[in-house]
Amino acid sequence: MEISHLGEFGLIDRLTKDLPIVNASTVKGVGDDCAVLRNKESDILVTTDLLLEGVHFDLTYVPLKHLGYKSAVVNFSDVYAMNGTPRQITVSLGISSRFTVEHIEELYSGIRLACEIYGVDLVGGDTTSSRQGLVISITCIGEAQADKVVLRSGARDTDLICVSGDLGAAYMGLQLLEREKAASAGQKDFEPQFQGKEYLVERQLKPEARRDVIEALEKEAILPTAMMDISDGLSSELLHICKAGNVGCRIYEDRIPIDYQTAIMAEELGMNLVTAALNGGEDYELLFTVPLHCHEQIQKVAGVKVIGHITKPELGCAMITRDGSELALRAQGWNPLAAHSDSD
Repeated sequence: MEISHLGEFGLIDRLTKDLPIVNASTVKGVGDDCAVLRNKESDILVTTDLLLEGVHFDLTYVPLKHLGYKSAVVNFSDVYAMNGTPRQITVSLGISSRFTVEHIEELYSGIRLACEIYGVDLVGGDTTSSRQGLVISITCIGEAQADKVVLRSGARDTDLICVSGDLGAAYMGLQLLEREKAASAGQKDFEPQFQGKEYLVERQLKPEARRDVIEALEKEAILPTAMMDISDGLSSELLHICKAGNVGCRIYEDRIPIDYQTAIMAEELGMNLVTAALNGGEDYELLFTVPLHCHEQIQKVAGVKVIGHITKPELGCAMITRDGSELALRAQGWNPLAAHSDSD
């Protein structure tokens, strides 16, 4: 069987099906944004991301400092998606011979900056040689109160579906960078055309974890019932939440938050704007559900929008379009193990 037939999450499910838990301290193993380990005073959250040159990043247009920053932040985002706080990271690198000490120092300057801004300690890691470019593996350790950890599986019928920020900008930023890369081929003094689209480039190269949203939810005494960060696309993440909680959902096309620059870029490229917002990925916004009675409270959280609601499982997962018809949601977001990813 080809791995591409299963895809990333299908492969994970197959490899970890019926994996036994033998330690009482393991609260949650494979299947969420972080593993959850029970400590005496709090729960420990652990997550790992592996980034490969040529698969996850292109050094033609990704500065090493930005790459280091993003590599750390995407791990912090996983911890915030569990309603936790990141505390430590370890960094492991595979480095090919084309990189100098100065190159790796530049990469680390971005990692250090992310740690400084988010209050995270860099506590260890490993370094080895690589025959195929740069490999980055970061493990983040966080913590949360045991009764405040939010899993993917808690959504219930009538819960409101909420999302922070706006969607599709990072994907449009990637399309812009790829377009300018193609335009620069064979040109010595090429100047990329980013004017008026700086927000899109920043969303792709320097995303931020939504610590502010987690803090705002706590201030309003709102505990989400389920939560994920949007790394692979809104559709994919929402389907994960529905599968984990055995529920269905309805979201509304006209409620999906989209930035003006994203809309303009989609028009330039002749792309469907809503498809980009649903499936683009790498937004690192928070997707979460809250009980219906929190409707007034959630309106007080800046930058958060209610885009739909959870339903009974037999109703399935769908988006209500602007003309009132139903469109079944499909997981078309980033899948690194697919033969041809829809995000490519």
